[in-house]
Amino acid sequence: MKINRRMVLAGMGAAALAQTPLRAFAMTSAQIGGYEFISVSDGNLVLPRSFFFEGLPQDALAEALAPFDLPQDQLEPPCNLTLLRNAERVILFDAGAGPAFMPSAGALLDSLDAAGVAPEAVTDVVFTHGHPDHLWGVLDDFDDLVFPNARYHMGQVEWDYWRDPATVDRIGTARAAFAVGAARRLEAIEDRVSQFADGDEVLPGITAQASFGHTPGHMSFLLGTGGDALLIGGDAIGNHHLAFARPGWASGSDQDPELGAKTRQRLLGRLAQEQIWLMGFHLPQGGLGRVERSGEGYRFLGAAQ
Repeated sequence: MKINRRMVLAGMGAAALAQTPLRAFAMTSAQIGGYEFISVSDGNLVLPRSFFFEGLPQDALAEALAPFDLPQDQLEPPCNLTLLRNAERVILFDAGAGPAFMPSAGALLDSLDAAGVAPEAVTDVVFTHGHPDHLWGVLDDFDDLVFPNARYHMGQVEWDYWRDPATVDRIGTARAAFAVGAARRLEAIEDRVSQFADGDEVLPGITAQASFGHTPGHMSFLLGTGGDALLIGGDAIGNHHLAFARPGWASGSDQDPELGAKTRQRLLGRLAQEQIWLMGFHLPQGGLGRVERSGEGYRFLGAAQ
């Protein structure tokens, strides 16, 4: 797979250029499985360190994190969405955070514009899962569909979970808003949604891969073959540091930490052994890279390395 990295400047008028700093979007592109692949940014999250590391053994944690230059107060993981396109389709994996979740996120439409993609041109939106930074971007400030011509695709288990009225009471106080927000947005697209199961071909050449744990029905997606195969992993492997260095450790970002750890170990083992490319929603360098074994865990090698 031939990888290209380029910097694209979002379109601005001459008057705006004089007063407003340019916003640059780093994009990774490639050809794979009959599609052009483009990594597009939705900005980043801002999260306290405790979100990732609370409850872990501090001495062992310090050792595991020593190779990484992480801030001591808060982390700012990027949000990388996958865009695939060919002559027939423009496919977006996840919809970003939209305007209502976090000020540092919600930049997807600017990124798409920089890539020359209008929201009306998107034919399909495929969801890895229903968390806000992946789902809430389907609606704009006026609750209109951002991708008005798209067909939407979500795993059956994930759809049923977020559409269940009991979820808001079971998910816990910290995530109750996630359930309310997901239910409202899924209701808005329910007449345009197709559900699928593990192993189904969601769209031509794109196969669903169950990766439960981060959410009850989290899905990843495989396309291509051999050394050019790509796994669009969503949040199944949620960061470039501890998720790789200690994949068996529980993560507070996973709704089922034990299952999430098992899924993470299984995926990383396969990615390293078969040398499948990984596209991670919260991984650095646009999210695209390889996985290799390192000590008792793994490490992420960005495509630019």
